[in-house]
Parts: sequence; structure tokens; C-alpha cells
Amino acid sequence: MEKEELLETYVANSRTAEKLKVNVAAFQDDDQGKLSKEDKALDIGNDNPKLDKGGDDLGEKTDESRDLLSLAPQGNFDKTNVQVDLGHKVDNELVTSIGLERASDKVYEKEDLESKAQDEVLNSDGRRNSLGEIMDESRNLESTQENQKTEEILGEDNNLEPVFDGTEVPGMEVNRSTSSHSLDIDQETQGVVEKAVALKNYVREKSFVAVSSVLRRLSGKSDEVSDDEVKDVLDSPKDSESKEVSHKTVERSAWNPLNFIKMPSDADQEKKAVERELITDGPVQPICSFNEIIIGGLSDLKALNESGKLDEKIDYLITEAPPFEAPLPPLSGEDDVSSSGSLDELALIVRKMKTSIVVKDRFYKMRWFTNCFLGSEALDFLSEDQYLEREEAIEFGRKLASKLFFNHVLDENLLEDGNHLYRFLDDDPIVASQCQNIPNGIITVKPKPISDIASRLRFLFYAILEAYTSEDGRHVDYRSIHGSEEFARYLRIVEELQRVELQHMSREQKLAFFINLYNMMSIHALLVLGHPAGALERRKLFGDFKYVIGGSSYSLSAIHNGILRGNQRPPYNLLKPLGAKDKRLQVALPYPEPLIHFALVWGTRSGPALRCYSPGNIDKELMEAVRYFLSSGGLIIDLNAKVASASMILKWFSVDFGKNEVEVLKHVSNYLDPADSAPLLELLANSQLKVIYQPYDWGLNY
Repeated sequence: MEKEELLETYVANSRTAEKLKVNVAAFQDDDQGKLSKEDKALDIGNDNPKLDKGGDDLGEKTDESRDLLSLAPQGNFDKTNVQVDLGHKVDNELVTSIGLERASDKVYEKEDLESKAQDEVLNSDGRRNSLGEIMDESRNLESTQENQKTEEILGEDNNLEPVFDGTEVPGMEVNRSTSSHSLDIDQETQGVVEKAVALKNYVREKSFVAVSSVLRRLSGKSDEVSDDEVKDVLDSPKDSESKEVSHKTVERSAWNPLNFIKMPSDADQEKKAVERELITDGPVQPICSFNEIIIGGLSDLKALNESGKLDEKIDYLITEAPPFEAPLPPLSGEDDVSSSGSLDELALIVRKMKTSIVVKDRFYKMRWFTNCFLGSEALDFLSEDQYLEREEAIEFGRKLASKLFFNHVLDENLLEDGNHLYRFLDDDPIVASQCQNIPNGIITVKPKPISDIASRLRFLFYAILEAYTSEDGRHVDYRSIHGSEEFARYLRIVEELQRVELQHMSREQKLAFFINLYNMMSIHALLVLGHPAGALERRKLFGDFKYVIGGSSYSLSAIHNGILRGNQRPPYNLLKPLGAKDKRLQVALPYPEPLIHFALVWGTRSGPALRCYSPGNIDKELMEAVRYFLSSGGLIIDLNAKVASASMILKWFSVDFGKNEVEVLKHVSNYLDPADSAPLLELLANSQLKVIYQPYDWGLNY
């Protein structure tokens, strides 16, 4: 029923339009074929400025319209495009100029029905056939009325200009034309065009809503678009269309997408300017505070000084303990110069050489060696990189080897041309896997003197003893040491030992340096490997935990038995720690130092107390350590029972004190009080003393 009503309405409107066309033709004959400015109609959508008044051209236009309409049944969107191109507005000015009254009621009724038909086409596939049937009827009417069309020449209005700002202006549809040539559009075609106009308005309305929503979301406004806004943009009063068409210039639409983008207001800009002035204007003064108490600026500090209250606050600062979360104060004597110093250019050359030559596993003298390079390859690189002759390159390479950057795999020479194998210091398998003070490879700063490193290590050791050990030195807070800043600085200091020179150290310097390093190294080993549970774990702790010092690897056992004991066999071992050709023998003491056994700490309860030693008073400090150890239970003499209970240290290292027990006790009696040493020597002379050894407690001294 709705389809039939639409068709009847369309036919009635077509007949009314036909009568209107006849009246127009009669008016044109009376006016002798002349058209005034008011009779001109707008071209719809064509930019061609030429006017063709010939009948042939008019026929061509009619044929063109017919061809375009013949494409309408192929699809809804194609029909819309064809109809829009033909024209989509009624020539209101032409109707006004000939004195005809616009049948507004019928026109509006017609537009409403056609809009409803177009909505049905969009919303339902079944309603699409309605528009197709209407289009078929339109083509039939066109064929019967083709010979009755009146020739109309549409004049060009130069005062009307299209708008190309990307926006749609209400009422501008009447200003668009598909051609500047005159077109003869019949009444049936006008009906189809008006349907296309309704469809176009619907699409444009939805497009406006979508674009507005996006722009509003970008600008931070509400996502909803009100119906009034859509109506203001899309709907224009019907009675004002003629007025807008007759204007010489068309006003642009007040709607602009840029208006929806939020711009900073003047007030915000002024606020930001004031903030900038507050930040930049005037001198910025530092604020002084004592712990959590804010004193103020320079003027406040001067006022406190003048009033005499500054000294009171400084005294309060010294005496009052800082809060727990406060950062630790800097250490006395520690300037943390471990990572600073002049850059070692030789180290940079070696790093470049390491990336340029081939380093791989090689077979040499019936043995496999890992991470090696050929001497000839090293000399080729040095000759090219340093622009040296072959002999000069050999001398330069030997200088690098003497600085401990690399060495021969069998320590046969410094550097020779040919197939000799050499290995970089950080590529040595023992250094890479067991040494704990070379985590980032070879350092690039020049090696500092051993005396400077030993001095900083000693001051740091003093700070650790004061903060994390008991007063007697028998208990150590390992947990606090592990996370302390002092321990982090210690790790940075020991990295400097990689290529340090040790050959020119005196006996006192060696004793103090290696004893302090051994004790700190033991703490480091316990923090890394944990407390050993048995003999196998203790062997691993003493033998596998190492530092690289002066180009060679040192374990705890190598320092204890190889350096400080003059390369003596450890207890229950058959071999000496250092071989006959070992370079570390150059550093070892010429003879054993027996008092070191009362200074070296293994982290056990039966061991000696933890102390720090200096090279200037090393002998005196070692004697004090022996006396304290013996008086604290290291040697207990029962004169009545004629029994001496001694520490296992005197048994394990008895060779350092004497050939037998009597010689060991006589040596130890030199460090006892006179009241205790005299009865001991008397018993030893009469051979009436029995010696027993105390069980050794390997428990952790925490």
C-alpha cells in the first residue's frame, strides 16, 4: 500500500510540474524569447563557463540525461550519484519571475513522502525495490513526454561563487550545478532528483554527527551532538532559500571543525607566564638543613651565627643520632677515587686489538689452550694500527705484555713473532671463572701505586671494623656488611689490583697489605659462597675463591701459605702452593712469618680476632694480636695438673714455630706474661708438661 501511495503521489506531482512547464513556455513566447536576470536558473554542479544556445546542444543534453537515467536501476548508490549530477533543486527564482505561486503544501508533502521512501530504502533490503519501481515509472514517463520538452537556456550568474572550505552551507545546494550549459530537465527527472536530495541530506546528517563526535572527543568536550546543532547546520527554512540564492555572495557557515579543538585561553597563558616569572626571576638560594631540621637560607644562617646559636645547633647535630633512613656519612680518608684517574691509552689499544684479531682455542705443544691468539697476528695489528715497523711492533707488544695485558700461555717469553700462543688477562680460564675482582674486564684507568691502594684499603677496613664488628673483634655482622656502602667501595678498590706492581714492596708493606686483604677477602668469600659446612666446602673456599693481583690469580691459600709463609706446604698437603717457575714467588716473603697465624681470620669462632694492620707498626701490632689470642683461650696451662691446652693452630702450623712441641711452646712463651711464661719454661725444662689440643670450632663468628 505504501508503494502504491508513493507512486500515485509521484504521478500527481509530475502532472503539476508539466502544467508549470507549459506556462513557462507560453511566457517565454510572449516575452519574445528573452530572459531577464530574474528568469535565470542556477547551473547545478558543472564548472564549464560556456553557454550553448543551439537546439542540437539541447538535444545532446537531453540524450545525456536519458543515458544517465538509464543507469539508475543498476544500484541504489549509482542512482543517487546520477541524480545528484543531473541537479537536485527546483528553480525557485524562475517560478517567482513568471508570477506563479509555489504550491508549498504539496511540495513539502512530496518531500516528506520521498524522504520516507529513501529511509525505507536504506533501512530494509525489501524496500529497495520501491525506489526501483519508481525509477522504472520515471523512465516510462520520460519516453512519452520526450517530444514535449521546452527549450530553456539557463543564464550564468557570475555573482554566485561556490564555497571550497570543506564545509557545507545551508541552502547552498541551489548554487551547485553539474554544468554551466543550459539543461532541459523534465518534471519526471525532477522527482527523481528530489528523492536523491533527501538521500543526500540523510547521509550528510549522519556524516556531520560522526565528524562532530570525533572532534568533540579530541577537544575534550562531550561526545554527544545535540539535535539543535544538527538542525542548525542541516536544516534551513524553506522560505529563506530564495533569499540566499539571490545574494551576490554566499556567507560561509559558522560551523568549523577547528572550533571544536580546545585552545588555551588567555587566562591560562597569563597564569603560565606568571609561573615562569616566579621560576626565573630573582636569585635562587639553597636551603640549609641539619638532618631533618630546616635552618633556612644564607641570611638565616648568618643570623644564627651572629646570635651564637649556630654552635649550639652544630653540637646538637654531632651528638644527636641521625634517623635510620638517613644516608650514611662519608668515610674518613676514603675519597672513592677507585673509578677515577687518568685514562690508560695502552688499555684502549689492547681492547681494540682484542676485537680485531682472532681469539680461539688452539693446539700447541701437544696441549689444547683456550682463548688464544698468535703472536704474528698481534704484531700484524700493531704494525697497521700504530704505523710501526716489524721490529718496532715487537718492542711495543712486549711493553704491553710487561704491563700485564696478556702473557704467553706457558710463560716462555713476553712476545715473539711466529706461532707462539698468547692470552689476554681477562681471557684466562682461571681469571674469568674464579677471580671475583674483574667483573667488567680490564679496567681502562692507569694502575695506581700499591701504596696508595693499600692505604685506602686500610682506612676502609678501619671503618668496617668500627661499624660492623664487636669491640673485641670476635663477632662480625656479615649481613650488614653485605649491603653497606663500605663494602661496595671495597669491591671498587680491589678492581684496581688487576695490573698493580707488587715487586718493590717492603716486608712490612707486604705483611700489612696481604693480611688486611686476606681478612677482607675471607669476608667476601663467605658472602659469596656462604659458610662452609664441611672439609670439602672449606677446601673450595680457601682454594677456588680468588683475586687477580698484579696479573696473577691469588687464592686465600696462596696468600696464606705461598706469600706470607714463604711458600710452605699447607696442613695435610704434599705440594707447595707455588711452583718453581711461578711468578708469584717474586712477591712471596723469603721466610715464614709465624705471627701471621694469629692475625688471619677464617670467619670461625676458634680463630683470632679481626683487626686491621698498618705497615709502620706491623711487628708491634702482630705481637699484640698474639698476646690477645693466647690470653683469650689460645693457650691454657694447668700448673697443678702439668697440662697445657693449646689451639689447633699451633699444631697445624707447628713447623713455623719449631721442630717439635717443646720448641713450639718455648716460642709461644715469649708472648705470655712473665708470671705465666716462667712456670711454663720450668715445666718444659723438666719434661713434665703434657700438651693437648683444643677442638677447633668451625662455626661462623657472627
